[in-house]
Amino acid sequence: MEILYLLIPLAMIILVVIAGFFFWSVKSGQMDDLEGPAYRILMDDDSIQSKPDDSKSEHKIK
Repeated sequence: MEILYLLIPLAMIILVVIAGFFFWSVKSGQMDDLEGPAYRILMDDDSIQSKPDDSKSEHKIK
C-alpha cells in the first residue's frame, strides 16, 4: 500500500512531462502537415544532378 505514495506522484510527473512534449510539438509546427511526407516519397525527382569536376582535385603521384 505504501508503494502507491510513490507511484501516483511519479505517474503524475510523467503525465506532465508527456503533455509538455506534446504541446511543445504542436506549438513548434510538428503536427501541421501529416500527409505531406507520405506523398513526398512518391514524387520522383527525375532531374539529373551533375557531378563536380574531379579532374582539378586529382593529385599526381610522382
